[in-house]
Amino acid sequence: MITLTEMPKTPLRVMERCTIGGTVEPERAGETVLVSFADNPIVAASRVDPQGNWRINLAFKQPGTQQVKVHIAAEAAPLTLTVLGRDGSLAPSPSSSHAPPPPPMAAPKPVKLGPSQGHPTLAQLVREAYDQDHSDVHVGVGRSPRYRSQGAMAKTQYPPTDENTFESWLAEILTEPEIARFKETLDYDGAAQYDFIRVRVNIFMSIKGPSMVLRLIPLQPPILQNLGFPPVFHDICYLSQGLVLITGPTGSGKSTTLAAMVNEINTNMTKHVVTIEDPIEFVHQQDLKSVVSQREVGIHTHEFDRALKAALREDPDVILIGEMRDRETLSTAMKAAQTGHLVFGTLHTNSAVKTLERILDLFEPDERDSVRKQIAETLGAIVAQALLPTTDGKRCVISEVMINTDTIRDFIARDQSDEIEAQIKDGAFYGMSNRNQSIFKLFEEGRITEEAALEASLNKSEMAIMLRGGIV
Repeated sequence: MITLTEMPKTPLRVMERCTIGGTVEPERAGETVLVSFADNPIVAASRVDPQGNWRINLAFKQPGTQQVKVHIAAEAAPLTLTVLGRDGSLAPSPSSSHAPPPPPMAAPKPVKLGPSQGHPTLAQLVREAYDQDHSDVHVGVGRSPRYRSQGAMAKTQYPPTDENTFESWLAEILTEPEIARFKETLDYDGAAQYDFIRVRVNIFMSIKGPSMVLRLIPLQPPILQNLGFPPVFHDICYLSQGLVLITGPTGSGKSTTLAAMVNEINTNMTKHVVTIEDPIEFVHQQDLKSVVSQREVGIHTHEFDRALKAALREDPDVILIGEMRDRETLSTAMKAAQTGHLVFGTLHTNSAVKTLERILDLFEPDERDSVRKQIAETLGAIVAQALLPTTDGKRCVISEVMINTDTIRDFIARDQSDEIEAQIKDGAFYGMSNRNQSIFKLFEEGRITEEAALEASLNKSEMAIMLRGGIV
């Protein structure tokens, strides 16, 4: 339903700029907003933003009573505006006898509402990717659209994308200010939502021209037990406080794991969860037992660091930080963990020990001893994960899990990495396992091949011995 919330006060004057604004349901974000007059079918266009708001700026060339309609999909909201001439009348002002009349204004440029002939809409591409269980859509000027299917790039039958088609795709999911921001900064991160799927959007310039990658995100948050994780992941969700880091390369499922953990808390615990994300990926639509407050940088807060500091004053039990970007973010996260909060975050590392090293690298050498002690005191767990191709043509997750036991806490404080790795390997009682153990378990179950196991291992000589029945 279209609700008009911002309308100009009438009467207006000819060429006086005015704004019409309103709201629709937030799930209709990205839909096209059109304004038409009785004698001109399209005079302006905009987009619904993620909160369901829209605004359009207008100016009228002729005086009189103007019948205006706002169109969003099949809905229309009519309104009537009174426009006065320059002399204050409803009729055109008579031309002066000694001055020529002003030249007529150029007609508004037509709004391109679709791609060029033979090209799909962006919604069609996303729908195809969804129906065929692909994870990403890759498009760009000068090349044909492609999908990422089980980790590999898959071609489509569509022709190379032209500039008009790419512009129409931008207009499908971005507002006019967002398009202008991309063209100014040459980069854009955000999200959009269809009625069947949500997408994370990244737009960038390349040597061939503008390009876009869409990551498909289910509308419903994942359920932890459906992801095949060991029981220790549930235990981590029930920690009362501490810093929990989910690590791995881009595309390893970190966001999915975090969303499943938040869903577990929301379903089974009475907590206040505050998330700070850029952008929001999985949306937790309902507050179940918990209250989940999601904030997106650039929409709900201007600065990531400011939002994180403010979160400490928002009575949280759990704080989720989309990415540990710098030392200031990490310092604030450790402070939150020290003051009784459970803090989740991500890093791009492939093992628990490498994660500890990456954290220390963010600080100056003379600070590292004190930071190491802080980590030892505040850390709850580290999960380093990756995705592997399975024998049935799908993908599954492997994970190294480190729980910060008293023994590991002591080894972290003393900077004894080898001892930490040994504790992870022998820590099955606490739910711990290293990467090779996780890989070998999948191999024993017949879910991955020997080649995939060796390729994914970070210690291939040890993996080879395990695959041949040796004890390590």
